[in-house]
Amino acid sequence: MKTAAIYARVSSDKQKEENTIASQTSALIAFAREQNCDVPAEWVIEDDGYSGASLLRPGLERLRDLAAEGRIQAVLVYAPDRLSRRYAHQILLIEEFARAGVEVLFIRSRRAATPEDELLLQFQGMIAEYERAQILERSRRGKRHRALQGQVSVLSGAPFGYRYKRKTDHSAAYYEIDERQAGIVRWVYELYTAKSHSIGAITRLLNERQIPTAKETGRWERSTVWAMLRNPAYKGTACFGKTRIAPRMRVTRPLRLRGGVAPRNSANHELPRTEWIEIPVPTIISEETFALANELLEANKKHAPRRTITPSALQGLLSCAKCGYGLYRTSTRSSARTIHYYRCLGSDGWRRLGGPVCDSRPTRQDLLDEVVWKEIARLLEDRQLIEDELERRLKAARNSDPTQRREETLRRDLARSGKASSVSSRPIKRAFSHLKSCAVACPICVAANRLACRRCRRSKTNRRSRRFVCVSLNP
Repeated sequence: MKTAAIYARVSSDKQKEENTIASQTSALIAFAREQNCDVPAEWVIEDDGYSGASLLRPGLERLRDLAAEGRIQAVLVYAPDRLSRRYAHQILLIEEFARAGVEVLFIRSRRAATPEDELLLQFQGMIAEYERAQILERSRRGKRHRALQGQVSVLSGAPFGYRYKRKTDHSAAYYEIDERQAGIVRWVYELYTAKSHSIGAITRLLNERQIPTAKETGRWERSTVWAMLRNPAYKGTACFGKTRIAPRMRVTRPLRLRGGVAPRNSANHELPRTEWIEIPVPTIISEETFALANELLEANKKHAPRRTITPSALQGLLSCAKCGYGLYRTSTRSSARTIHYYRCLGSDGWRRLGGPVCDSRPTRQDLLDEVVWKEIARLLEDRQLIEDELERRLKAARNSDPTQRREETLRRDLARSGKASSVSSRPIKRAFSHLKSCAVACPICVAANRLACRRCRRSKTNRRSRRFVCVSLNP
């Protein structure tokens, strides 16, 4: 009986909520029994809500570690697109498992026992990648088209001050003003524009008066008030396409607790104002009030007293060992000078309704910077350590070259057949030069379709077959 691990994945939050990953897991457990595989409970690995376009998934990392450690003999996956949505990633993972002696078995795909089965698997991988790109593009174009028609259904939801009314058989979706919340919005704008309150002061007033948030749970945050003052929907023009999705560069506490891996591209970068698509909605405040608020926000960026930012060596790199929150820099003044500290975000009582969640004390910036810099200098002075790291990276780069791996395969094949002693190096060079020409014409042949490349040297018929495969795999 083979020892195996099960891998299941769903990419969207909707799939996660509908528990579709459980159906994958139950089907794989039944499949394991059919294949006479022993699957320990701790080796049923699931990636809930992680995109198949990326290899940075905690479950997949754990699966690859198990294979590298030689603890499993097989990996059971529902379909190739559950392993990855990218064809190149599928081939990379399957070859990595094969080098570790691990067999990959799919429920929705036959085992690649023949060249035809391997070709079918390759086509399935390419179709899955194409399908993902097609779905994303159709969704983007469809939303943009509805936004140009003025439909609010393309927006993620109604902001504070509105109620979202769903589409019915008789009317399209629309925003309806919530008079209680709209009064709070007008009050916030009045405090900021007419009474010159800061965003922090407005946030404190909202919490002191126990004004409920949109979800009526939690507390008001400065970022919420800041976003309210910038939202053009309150002046009657909700906007679609204000941001673009990008990989998350900043590691927040939730990501840090998950090992620093984001399930998908989740950072929003604001696009130029000219690219926004305006959708008319009911007005809560006047255009003049909104323009004044944004003018004050821009002036606040330039003239706020807190803008005394000077970079520090460890800025954005530190996190608390107790609670996992990041450390930010703060300062205090003595009679002679200003002293800077690194302080844990979890130790600030004003940030949370229940008070601080961490009792870590601040650390002097100059002392910590000096300790870290001395350790970096010590590592840089260790010549042997640097040479070992350079050699490790060069070796990894050499091993990752598909032509190098193919050359090594040819040499092993010749040695295994007993011809290495009687055959000169010319056949190897000739085969290697053929491989290079194949790599120029069709990188997929070298990277994945090894059987096709090996067949193409045997007869004219097979050479024609190889050319057909190359044309098919290269659109």
